[in-house]
Amino acid sequence: MTAPTRPQHARRRVGAALPDFPWDSLAAAKARAAAHPGGIVDLSVGTPVDATPQVVADALRSAANAPGYPQTHGTAPLREAVTAWFARRRGVPHLDPDGVLPTVGSKELVAWLPFQLGLGEGDVVAHPAVAYPTYDVGARLARATPLAADTVAELDAAWEAGARIRLLWLNSPSNPTGAVRTVQELAALVAWARAHDVVVASDECYAELGWLPEHDTTAGGLVASVLDPRVCGDDHTGLLVAYSTSKQSNLAGYRAAFLAGDVALVRELLELRKHAGMIVPWPVQVALRAALSDDEHVAAQRELYRGRRRVLREALQGAGFRIDASEAGLYLWSTRDEDCRTTVDLLAERGVLAAPGDFYGPAGARHVRVALTSTDERIAEVPGRLRGLG
Repeated sequence: MTAPTRPQHARRRVGAALPDFPWDSLAAAKARAAAHPGGIVDLSVGTPVDATPQVVADALRSAANAPGYPQTHGTAPLREAVTAWFARRRGVPHLDPDGVLPTVGSKELVAWLPFQLGLGEGDVVAHPAVAYPTYDVGARLARATPLAADTVAELDAAWEAGARIRLLWLNSPSNPTGAVRTVQELAALVAWARAHDVVVASDECYAELGWLPEHDTTAGGLVASVLDPRVCGDDHTGLLVAYSTSKQSNLAGYRAAFLAGDVALVRELLELRKHAGMIVPWPVQVALRAALSDDEHVAAQRELYRGRRRVLREALQGAGFRIDASEAGLYLWSTRDEDCRTTVDLLAERGVLAAPGDFYGPAGARHVRVALTSTDERIAEVPGRLRGLG
């Protein structure tokens, strides 16, 4: 007897609504870049390359003996560390520890949040026009409809046209553009969402990596959160923040992230996640607490990225690129005013791989995203390879 197979029609239903995985389309350009005599300088993915901080690795090792099941809600000390971090680093003084929930990285949260909030057919998930693709994918997984909208005017127009918006994704600092929303912009969007009974989910994973003085924590700056009292009036009702330590602490391999905000919403999500077994491992919870409690390693990592950013920015501008936005985060949103795939090919011929802007929506089709996440040695290769392009 042959083993039973899943019906073909079931496979089609699961995958039909999902776009192709974007990075698959970059294979040819990656092969060309890898063929460069000096090897590839891969600036296409925001994957940290520096060592995990010792204080975090030590914490992980200290929790290696973990025979029992961890808590889905996270330990009280971890949740208190998150609230202390928000108060110390994000200007959010009154976050309730019960409104904190550790997650298995932030991507799984982004992908499954619409489903976990009970959205389905007929519901709409709004997200930025140039955006991390998983906001769109998460809507489709829930059988909801994704909608690109950046402003209150665009949201109003969609609402008046009959769009039943149930969830609004914000992303500041933006991936891929590095744009940062002002307090006033965030407050207006939160007010609109509350007036229409829409949940706001704000992806703020790059908030510690601001480069302008008003955003740079090393210069006394701050990237505003939707939980900031200036934005929400110190009322977290209907608001959720997704945050990851992957970038600021080189913990992408740990999948160490969390959700914070509205206690009632977090409790609903907690009950679902307990049933589904979506639990952050105990050693990772201990490591996450250590990462959020130590600001020194974050400052050191930021300075490494600051130096890499300076080298890449000067090299790109010298090669005729214009850098747009890029006020924060780990990317330079760059353009030569041509189709992004033409730019990707141009760079690949010189052994440099960037991400095409159309990965992030049609509005990004004339930009490329250049990541700062390569070693000093590889990034030092870029100015010479781009010389003469300008």
